[in-house]
Amino acid sequence: MEVIGYICSLLIGVSLGLIGSGGSILAIPILVYFFALTPEHATTHSLFIVGITSAIAVRKHYRFGNLKIREALYFVVPSIISLLVSRKYLLPAVPEVIFDRGFIVTKHLVMMVLFALLMMGASFSMIRKPIPPTAPGHISVSRLVLLGLLIGVVTGFLGAGGGFLIVPVLVFYAGMRLRHAIATSLLIITVNSLSGFIGDLVNHVVFDKQILVTVSATAIAGMFGGLYLSNRIDTHKLKPIFGWFVFLMGLFILAKELFFSR
Repeated sequence: MEVIGYICSLLIGVSLGLIGSGGSILAIPILVYFFALTPEHATTHSLFIVGITSAIAVRKHYRFGNLKIREALYFVVPSIISLLVSRKYLLPAVPEVIFDRGFIVTKHLVMMVLFALLMMGASFSMIRKPIPPTAPGHISVSRLVLLGLLIGVVTGFLGAGGGFLIVPVLVFYAGMRLRHAIATSLLIITVNSLSGFIGDLVNHVVFDKQILVTVSATAIAGMFGGLYLSNRIDTHKLKPIFGWFVFLMGLFILAKELFFSR
């Protein structure tokens, strides 16, 4: 199973390199189902794997001048705050058995079902028509701050970087062109994910060093492949295909957790 997991881990980097999102959407189910991590521990590993992989992609975008640092700060500062609060207080506060009245609802079940729903929601943003490039315009600081807080909670609780949410936010509320939104999204994902991982280290969260290193190395290899392909493939055509793949994965997780894990 781990061999299949490493093969699938290539897709984490390919997704980030090609479309600037989707890495953590793949990382969590890969870590849970192929490496036998609990969903909570998988979030810790996902934060590092996606963060370090995104950081390498950010370096390329920086060289091309695609990053918008000021707009990223409006979003990332509140996002980091809510992310760290979520991982410090919200996630540990959820009991392992939430409900037991003939039907047992566990923390594992809730996290995986929420993640499956998140995957299916992400898939719709990938399947729909591409967001048209937007000319630079007025920056809605208040909306960037509010949405940063909300996405920080999602990232903190589910370990998902939220690139599929961040890109539209930057286009519509920061007036960015699509290429700038994708690059800046990767910067935000990097800062959020690595901040969350560092927070887990401070809170003495246990993690598997071997999985962390080997899956990260595999994802980074996939990311270089994704960056290479991004210059040779029309990503607008590829994104809906990936979206349907993510949607089917979400359905699989829902079916497995609700019907086949009993």
